[in-house]
Amino acid sequence: MIPIPILNYHCVSDYPAPWIAEYTVTPGHFAQQLDLILDSGRTVVPVSRLADAAAGRRALPRNPLVITFDDGFADFADVAVPGLADRGLPCTFYAATGSLEGRHPRETVFPPHSMVSWNQLPELEEQGVEIGSHSHTHRDLDLADPRIAADEVLRSRELLEDALGHEIRSFAYPYGHSTSRLRRVVAQAGYDSACAVRSRLSKVGDNIFALARLPMQAATTIEEVSAWLDGRGARIASARPDTLGIRADRLYRRVLRMPVLPENDLADPQSASGRAVAA
Repeated sequence: MIPIPILNYHCVSDYPAPWIAEYTVTPGHFAQQLDLILDSGRTVVPVSRLADAAAGRRALPRNPLVITFDDGFADFADVAVPGLADRGLPCTFYAATGSLEGRHPRETVFPPHSMVSWNQLPELEEQGVEIGSHSHTHRDLDLADPRIAADEVLRSRELLEDALGHEIRSFAYPYGHSTSRLRRVVAQAGYDSACAVRSRLSKVGDNIFALARLPMQAATTIEEVSAWLDGRGARIASARPDTLGIRADRLYRRVLRMPVLPENDLADPQSASGRAVAA
């Protein structure tokens, strides 16, 4: 059983907004973590490589590691990607399509924030970024009406495929939590993998539609990262999402202080985002 660290980043900034600060790493710490990855003997692969291995299409390298980014904050393109590209490290970027700038009206639970633009997506792919979907509005899909959840899962995929001209293979659940019903919805929408959070090391045989990730927080130490790269310091995920993982995901959601959007708020994203900080 090979532990596979799947690192889950959000922001890389010295001056994050208060509502995302808990899940922001500074550029200095990010560079230090990337250098540690380079020295670890791990081979960094995108999430689609895990899906290929699970389907028997392609073997994994000896000591794989995955770097993921969620949401679509502008510092991903401005700070994180240059650091990754300089070191030849790929990553998977999960975009919440309703938050991206340009092309479509803003529809999101996020407060106003500088985000990646639709026009930047092709350039990001050229720099080694695999792009996946993180829903459209980033609403809490495991608690949403099934029709709303299905629309979020499919609409975000279709928007990204229309912009990029190719298949979008992977999905990441907003706030990291999923249910068996939601995982079926994601599979039926045509994705071949999906990431949860679960705060555990993944492994070969992990649930390909609920891959365990390790959230990278402001308080994450270099010693913790080093242990994860060694396959230590966190429990290894079971193939079935467990109660402990669900509790961790719920805590993760509360720390980010994001609301659950009522269905009638989708037409008024400004009112939803205005409540996000206080929720």
